[in-house]
Amino acid sequence: MNGSDPRSRPIIEVKNVRKEYPVGDETVVALKRINLTVNRGEICCIFGTSGSGKSTLLNQLAGMEKPTRGEVCIGGVPISRLSENELASFRQKHLGFVFQSYNLLPNLTATENVAMPLLFRGVPRQQREAAARKLLARVGLSHRLDHFPRQMSGGQQQRAGIARAFIARPDVVFADEPTGNLDSKTTVEIMEMICAFARDFHQTIILVTHDPEMASYAHRIVTLIDGEIVSNQVNDKEKLCHEA
Repeated sequence: MNGSDPRSRPIIEVKNVRKEYPVGDETVVALKRINLTVNRGEICCIFGTSGSGKSTLLNQLAGMEKPTRGEVCIGGVPISRLSENELASFRQKHLGFVFQSYNLLPNLTATENVAMPLLFRGVPRQQREAAARKLLARVGLSHRLDHFPRQMSGGQQQRAGIARAFIARPDVVFADEPTGNLDSKTTVEIMEMICAFARDFHQTIILVTHDPEMASYAHRIVTLIDGEIVSNQVNDKEKLCHEA
Protein backbone atom coordinates (compact mmCIF):
# COMPACT_ATOMS: atom_id res chain seq x y z
CA MET A 1 0.00 0.00 0.00
CA ASN A 2 1.20 3.47 -0.86
CA GLY A 3 1.17 6.72 1.10
CA SER A 4 2.96 8.08 4.18
CA ASP A 5 0.02 7.47 6.52
CA PRO A 6 -2.70 5.20 5.13
CA ARG A 7 -5.03 6.23 7.98
CA SER A 8 -5.12 9.81 6.69
CA ARG A 9 -7.03 8.95 3.52
CA PRO A 10 -10.08 6.88 2.59
CA ILE A 11 -9.37 3.18 2.06
CA ILE A 12 -11.50 3.19 -1.13
CA GLU A 13 -11.81 6.02 -3.64
CA VAL A 14 -14.05 5.76 -6.71
CA LYS A 15 -13.60 8.57 -9.21
CA ASN A 16 -16.03 9.19 -12.08
CA VAL A 17 -16.53 5.47 -12.76
CA ARG A 18 -18.70 4.50 -15.71
CA LYS A 19 -19.34 0.95 -16.85
CA GLU A 20 -20.81 -0.01 -20.23
CA TYR A 21 -21.56 -3.44 -21.67
CA PRO A 22 -22.06 -4.15 -25.39
CA VAL A 23 -25.31 -6.03 -26.01
CA GLY A 24 -25.68 -6.82 -29.70
CA ASP A 25 -25.60 -3.53 -31.57
CA GLU A 26 -26.45 -1.56 -28.45
CA THR A 27 -24.57 -0.40 -25.36
CA VAL A 28 -26.02 -0.89 -21.90
CA VAL A 29 -24.86 1.61 -19.29
CA ALA A 30 -24.70 -0.22 -15.95
CA LEU A 31 -22.97 2.56 -14.00
CA LYS A 32 -23.29 6.17 -15.13
CA ARG A 33 -20.89 8.29 -13.07
CA ILE A 34 -20.00 6.95 -9.65
CA ASN A 35 -18.01 8.96 -7.12
CA LEU A 36 -17.58 7.39 -3.72
CA THR A 37 -15.17 7.28 -0.79
CA VAL A 38 -15.15 4.68 1.98
CA ASN A 39 -13.21 5.22 5.18
CA ARG A 40 -11.01 2.68 6.89
CA GLY A 41 -12.94 0.64 9.45
CA GLU A 42 -16.31 1.59 7.98
CA ILE A 43 -19.16 -0.80 7.20
CA CYS A 44 -20.57 0.62 3.97
CA CYS A 45 -23.71 -0.84 2.43
CA ILE A 46 -24.29 -0.70 -1.33
CA PHE A 47 -28.08 -0.90 -1.41
CA GLY A 48 -30.49 -1.32 -4.30
CA THR A 49 -33.01 -3.50 -6.04
CA SER A 50 -32.18 -6.02 -8.75
CA GLY A 51 -30.82 -4.20 -11.80
CA SER A 52 -29.79 -1.10 -9.86
CA GLY A 53 -26.09 -1.62 -10.60
CA LYS A 54 -24.97 -2.68 -7.12
CA SER A 55 -23.37 -5.96 -8.28
CA THR A 56 -21.59 -4.12 -11.10
CA LEU A 57 -20.27 -1.60 -8.58
CA LEU A 58 -19.08 -4.45 -6.36
CA ASN A 59 -17.19 -5.89 -9.32
CA GLN A 60 -15.50 -2.53 -9.89
CA LEU A 61 -14.55 -2.09 -6.23
CA ALA A 62 -13.15 -5.62 -5.99
CA GLY A 63 -11.22 -5.38 -9.25
CA MET A 64 -13.27 -8.14 -10.90
CA GLU A 65 -13.96 -5.86 -13.87
CA LYS A 66 -12.33 -2.73 -15.18
CA PRO A 67 -14.39 0.46 -15.59
CA THR A 68 -15.13 1.81 -19.04
CA ARG A 69 -14.04 5.17 -17.68
CA GLY A 70 -12.85 6.44 -14.33
CA GLU A 71 -10.69 4.95 -11.60
CA VAL A 72 -10.91 2.82 -8.48
CA CYS A 73 -8.21 3.13 -5.80
CA ILE A 74 -7.80 0.95 -2.72
CA GLY A 75 -5.28 2.14 -0.15
CA GLY A 76 -3.99 4.61 -2.73
CA VAL A 77 -3.38 1.86 -5.32
CA PRO A 78 -5.21 2.46 -8.63
CA ILE A 79 -6.45 -1.12 -9.05
CA SER A 80 -8.23 -0.29 -12.31
CA ARG A 81 -4.78 0.17 -13.89
CA LEU A 82 -3.31 -3.13 -12.70
CA SER A 83 -2.73 -6.13 -14.95
CA GLU A 84 -4.67 -9.34 -14.29
CA ASN A 85 -1.67 -10.91 -12.52
CA GLU A 86 -1.13 -7.78 -10.43
CA LEU A 87 -4.82 -7.72 -9.57
CA ALA A 88 -4.81 -11.37 -8.49
CA SER A 89 -1.84 -10.71 -6.22
CA PHE A 90 -3.46 -7.57 -4.83
CA ARG A 91 -6.71 -9.38 -4.01
CA GLN A 92 -4.86 -12.18 -2.21
CA LYS A 93 -2.97 -9.67 -0.05
CA HIS A 94 -5.60 -7.03 0.66
CA LEU A 95 -9.16 -8.27 -0.01
CA GLY A 96 -11.52 -10.85 1.46
CA PHE A 97 -14.88 -12.12 0.20
CA VAL A 98 -18.06 -13.52 1.75
CA PHE A 99 -20.43 -14.98 -0.84
CA GLN A 100 -24.16 -15.73 -0.77
CA SER A 101 -23.47 -19.23 -2.08
CA TYR A 102 -20.64 -19.78 0.48
CA ASN A 103 -18.13 -20.87 -2.23
CA LEU A 104 -16.39 -23.41 -0.04
CA LEU A 105 -14.28 -25.97 -1.88
CA PRO A 106 -16.23 -29.26 -1.57
CA ASN A 107 -13.20 -31.55 -1.27
CA LEU A 108 -11.59 -29.61 1.56
CA THR A 109 -12.51 -29.71 5.25
CA ALA A 110 -13.71 -26.62 7.11
CA THR A 111 -10.19 -26.15 8.49
CA GLU A 112 -8.58 -26.47 5.06
CA ASN A 113 -11.10 -24.06 3.49
CA VAL A 114 -10.55 -21.41 6.14
CA ALA A 115 -6.76 -21.81 5.97
CA MET A 116 -6.69 -21.31 2.18
CA PRO A 117 -5.91 -17.54 2.15
CA LEU A 118 -2.87 -18.17 4.36
CA LEU A 119 -1.65 -20.81 1.91
CA PHE A 120 -1.51 -18.10 -0.78
CA ARG A 121 0.62 -16.02 1.58
CA GLY A 122 3.13 -18.80 2.12
CA VAL A 123 2.22 -19.56 5.74
CA PRO A 124 3.38 -23.09 6.74
CA ARG A 125 0.62 -25.70 6.96
CA GLN A 126 0.79 -26.31 10.71
CA GLN A 127 0.64 -22.58 11.45
CA ARG A 128 -2.19 -21.78 9.04
CA GLU A 129 -4.33 -24.71 10.18
CA ALA A 130 -3.84 -23.73 13.82
CA ALA A 131 -5.03 -20.22 12.94
CA ALA A 132 -8.00 -21.66 11.05
CA ARG A 133 -9.03 -23.86 13.98
CA LYS A 134 -8.84 -20.88 16.33
CA LEU A 135 -11.07 -18.79 14.08
CA LEU A 136 -13.51 -21.65 13.50
CA ALA A 137 -13.86 -21.97 17.26
CA ARG A 138 -14.66 -18.27 17.45
CA VAL A 139 -17.49 -18.65 14.93
CA GLY A 140 -18.89 -21.64 16.82
CA LEU A 141 -17.57 -24.43 14.61
CA SER A 142 -15.04 -26.12 16.88
CA HIS A 143 -17.06 -29.33 16.43
CA ARG A 144 -16.89 -29.11 12.61
CA LEU A 145 -13.15 -28.71 12.03
CA ASP A 146 -12.79 -31.85 9.92
CA HIS A 147 -16.19 -31.77 8.27
CA PHE A 148 -16.67 -31.17 4.56
CA PRO A 149 -19.14 -28.52 3.30
CA ARG A 150 -21.74 -31.18 2.41
CA GLN A 151 -21.75 -32.22 6.08
CA MET A 152 -22.61 -28.71 7.29
CA SER A 153 -25.80 -26.65 7.22
CA GLY A 154 -26.02 -23.43 5.22
CA GLY A 155 -25.47 -21.33 8.33
CA GLN A 156 -22.44 -23.39 9.30
CA GLN A 157 -20.99 -23.07 5.81
CA GLN A 158 -21.44 -19.30 5.93
CA ARG A 159 -19.72 -19.15 9.32
CA ALA A 160 -16.78 -20.99 7.75
CA GLY A 161 -16.92 -18.56 4.83
CA ILE A 162 -16.71 -15.62 7.22
CA ALA A 163 -13.73 -17.15 9.03
CA ARG A 164 -12.02 -17.66 5.66
CA ALA A 165 -12.68 -14.05 4.62
CA PHE A 166 -11.14 -12.62 7.79
CA ILE A 167 -8.31 -15.03 8.59
CA ALA A 168 -5.62 -13.12 6.67
CA ARG A 169 -6.81 -9.76 8.11
CA PRO A 170 -7.49 -8.18 4.69
CA ASP A 171 -7.92 -4.42 4.44
CA VAL A 172 -11.37 -4.75 2.85
CA VAL A 173 -13.94 -7.54 3.03
CA PHE A 174 -16.68 -7.67 0.38
CA ALA A 175 -19.91 -9.34 1.53
CA ASP A 176 -22.27 -9.97 -1.39
CA GLU A 177 -25.78 -10.77 -0.07
CA PRO A 178 -24.08 -12.88 2.64
CA THR A 179 -27.33 -14.01 4.27
CA GLY A 180 -29.49 -14.38 1.14
CA ASN A 181 -29.86 -18.15 1.62
CA LEU A 182 -30.36 -18.11 5.39
CA ASP A 183 -33.30 -17.82 7.77
CA SER A 184 -33.88 -14.67 9.83
CA LYS A 185 -32.35 -16.00 13.07
CA THR A 186 -29.19 -17.14 11.30
CA THR A 187 -29.08 -13.83 9.40
CA VAL A 188 -28.84 -11.91 12.68
CA GLU A 189 -26.07 -14.22 13.93
CA ILE A 190 -24.08 -13.90 10.70
CA MET A 191 -24.39 -10.10 10.51
CA GLU A 192 -23.36 -9.65 14.14
CA MET A 193 -20.40 -11.93 13.49
CA ILE A 194 -19.28 -9.88 10.48
CA CYS A 195 -19.66 -6.65 12.46
CA ALA A 196 -17.71 -8.04 15.40
CA PHE A 197 -14.79 -9.08 13.18
CA ALA A 198 -14.81 -5.69 11.47
CA ARG A 199 -14.76 -3.91 14.83
CA ASP A 200 -12.10 -6.11 16.43
CA PHE A 201 -9.75 -6.07 13.43
CA HIS A 202 -10.61 -2.48 12.33
CA GLN A 203 -11.44 -3.70 8.84
CA THR A 204 -13.55 -2.12 6.15
CA ILE A 205 -16.68 -3.97 5.01
CA ILE A 206 -18.49 -3.43 1.72
CA LEU A 207 -21.91 -5.00 2.18
CA VAL A 208 -24.04 -5.45 -0.96
CA THR A 209 -27.73 -6.14 -0.44
CA HIS A 210 -31.32 -5.44 -1.45
CA ASP A 211 -32.51 -6.20 2.08
CA PRO A 212 -33.22 -3.15 4.31
CA GLU A 213 -32.84 -5.30 7.42
CA MET A 214 -29.29 -6.25 6.44
CA ALA A 215 -28.49 -2.68 5.42
CA SER A 216 -29.40 -1.55 8.92
CA TYR A 217 -26.10 -3.00 10.20
CA ALA A 218 -24.00 -0.56 8.15
CA HIS A 219 -22.48 2.74 9.26
CA ARG A 220 -23.45 4.23 5.91
CA ILE A 221 -25.92 3.29 3.19
CA VAL A 222 -25.22 4.12 -0.46
CA THR A 223 -28.38 3.65 -2.53
CA LEU A 224 -28.21 2.96 -6.26
CA ILE A 225 -31.00 3.33 -8.83
CA ASP A 226 -30.38 2.74 -12.53
CA GLY A 227 -26.60 2.91 -12.16
CA GLU A 228 -26.52 6.16 -10.19
CA ILE A 229 -26.00 6.97 -6.53
CA VAL A 230 -29.21 8.63 -5.39
CA SER A 231 -28.43 8.66 -1.68
CA ASN A 232 -25.26 8.45 0.41
CA GLN A 233 -26.22 8.76 4.05
CA VAL A 234 -24.86 8.00 7.48
CA ASN A 235 -27.12 5.39 9.07
CA ASP A 236 -28.52 7.02 12.22
CA LYS A 237 -30.35 3.79 13.10
CA GLU A 238 -27.33 1.52 12.77
CA LYS A 239 -27.69 -1.69 14.74
CA LEU A 240 -24.87 -1.86 17.24
CA CYS A 241 -23.39 -5.33 17.43
CA HIS A 242 -23.19 -6.99 20.80
CA GLU A 243 -19.77 -6.81 22.35
CA ALA A 244 -17.97 -10.15 22.29
